Amino acid sequence: MRLDKFMKVARLARRRSEAHEALEHHRVRKNGVPLKPGYAVKPGDVLEIHYATRRVTVCVREVPLRVTPSLRPADLYEELGVVEE
Repeated sequence: MRLDKFMKVARLARRRSEAHEALEHHRVRKNGVPLKPGYAVKPGDVLEIHYATRRVTVCVREVPLRVTPSLRPADLYEELGVVEE
């Protein structure tokens, strides 16, 4: 699954276009390297997301094959840390 779509499905971003824009402006990183919207998310990836007032580090637990109504966003990732700026 593309990273921009994963961020929308996991509710790390409100809209896919918002996630896409954050990725284009290098606000999402893995191991210090900025990621692109088309990056294929894999379980075990540790992502650092820079929001306006905070930084959130998450570990991807599961990548769904498709989006269903029974999908719980909280099950898709584990929050490792939050830093308020």
